[in-house]
Amino acid sequence: MSNYESKLKSPEIDYFFEAILKLKNIDECYRFFEDVATINEIKALVQRLQVAKMLKERKTYTDIALTTGASTATISRVNRCLNYGSDGYNIVLERLKQSNDK
Repeated sequence: MSNYESKLKSPEIDYFFEAILKLKNIDECYRFFEDVATINEIKALVQRLQVAKMLKERKTYTDIALTTGASTATISRVNRCLNYGSDGYNIVLERLKQSNDK
């Protein structure tokens, strides 16, 4: 995974991600993201992660759309990322699953 080189890579994006990695708990995440993003931007990111989780659980597009409110275009895009993307969803979902299994 250390060989991965993002097309987005820049010093500014590195700085932003380093800032996120400095957050210590959920309360700090709420504080930071409420300042840095709109409610709709946060909700869109949350929705995509929920879609990814449900796709990994083998839920149908219909179930996912009903539960999350995501469009089929969004579900398809997330599915494409799960299967052919940078593996980001898979990394996070696996770590979340491991921490929830403890």
